[in-house]
Amino acid sequence: MSEANVERLMDDVRKVIVDVEELLRATAGQAGEKVSEKVGEARTRAERTLHAARARLESLEDQTTARARRAAGEADKYVRDNPWQSIGIAAGIAFLVGILVSRR
Repeated sequence: MSEANVERLMDDVRKVIVDVEELLRATAGQAGEKVSEKVGEARTRAERTLHAARARLESLEDQTTARARRAAGEADKYVRDNPWQSIGIAAGIAFLVGILVSRR
């Protein structure tokens, strides 16, 4: 996930928070037509912002899933092309993990 995407997502989350806070302020202890108009406007903005944040989050999830699948495919290809090296790497990692666990 790129920093620009993370920053956009955080901006959307901030907008949702601001809109929800405004909605709460608009409805706190008031009644009448003016409140209904303010509540409707605040809810509309909150819904739009929430929808945009949700869409961006889904897009980021799709990108992350695609990257993970590509990485898994590349790892699988490497293991199939280099089985003995893969066994050696796995044994080395297991050895290091065993040393770290035994120190506790």
